[in-house]
Amino acid sequence: MGRRVMAVLAAMLIGLIGVAAVLVYAAGADTRALAGQQTQSVYVAQGLVPAGTTEADAVSKGLMVTTKIPAKGVPAGALTQVDAANGKLVALTDIAAGEFVTANRFGKTPTGAAAIQVPDGEVAISVALSDPGRVGTFVTPGSHIVIYDTYQPPAGAAAAAATRQTRVLLDDALVIAVGSTSLTPTANSNTNSQGQAPASLVTVALAPDAAAKLVHGIQTGTLYAGLRGIGTKTNLAQVISDSTLFNK
Repeated sequence: MGRRVMAVLAAMLIGLIGVAAVLVYAAGADTRALAGQQTQSVYVAQGLVPAGTTEADAVSKGLMVTTKIPAKGVPAGALTQVDAANGKLVALTDIAAGEFVTANRFGKTPTGAAAIQVPDGEVAISVALSDPGRVGTFVTPGSHIVIYDTYQPPAGAAAAAATRQTRVLLDDALVIAVGSTSLTPTANSNTNSQGQAPASLVTVALAPDAAAKLVHGIQTGTLYAGLRGIGTKTNLAQVISDSTLFNK
């Protein structure tokens, strides 16, 4: 009886040794697969890397991470190291998530600015305004502005309204970009004794019907913007002309 028990135990021990050997072999399969070839660490975009992002920032924010791949599969020019020498270089264009990052995707100056973010269902329209016409430098992306239009009434209007008129064109426009100073004459720019006054572009996001109104105002009138305060209410029906300017 004792011999039978010893035989069973021996068989079980041999089986366990065999299972352990298989597990050890399987666990080392990947290591053995790479043992015969060299590997190299390269950078892969973990998330979208926007144009203008420095290499150092992309790494610190987790937008680029390193991964090891067989040396034979490393893309030409792959970015393998980020240090003081190249950390300040910026992405020339957006780098999509999942891309192997190559060194030539970075340089000193982006080839183009990142696209502005236009709210869903709206249209971005840029209008050139003089410095006073955009409240100096106080209008910034995120500001809400009122846009006034000074225009010549139609020829068939009554004689009392034949002079130029000013009224609110857009009650509330969201500013999504400011910039690109231009000296090019525009339909709504003010002039001075020295010629055309500088104008700066203000880009606003509008519903499509309001965007059409702004485009028409740009083409036909002189526009002026005011910075909205919290709770501001404008009189959309108010019409100001030379004859009504001093009315109560």
